[in-house]
Amino acid sequence: MNPLPSRNVLGGPLRPCSEAPLTGYFRNGRCDTCASDTGCHTVCVEVTAEFLAASRAAGNDLSTPRPEYQFPGLRPGDRWCVCASRWLEAADQGTPAPLILSATHERTLEIIPLERLREHATA
Repeated sequence: MNPLPSRNVLGGPLRPCSEAPLTGYFRNGRCDTCASDTGCHTVCVEVTAEFLAASRAAGNDLSTPRPEYQFPGLRPGDRWCVCASRWLEAADQGTPAPLILSATHERTLEIIPLERLREHATA
């Protein structure tokens, strides 16, 4: 399974999101994606305590380690590739995590308009 072309939402090369913790659908440090990534793990965020709490309340616990999925559990300040629909849900509820446009995959634009992403971009 090969990832789709690695371009970011700005049209440039997709930059790394995080290697510590190692993130991405392919656990390659980037928010790369492919057709089998039905969750669209393409938004590079810097998680906050508020975002983590909102995600947990929505049934998506990002704080608890899940070694069977190579998931270390996240703490505020960690960068992680999150599902575009989950990020949008948090944004609609007022708890979006800041995101990094240069490390957010262009496939995100199928779900979230660029203008909305820009509102919450940190870099």
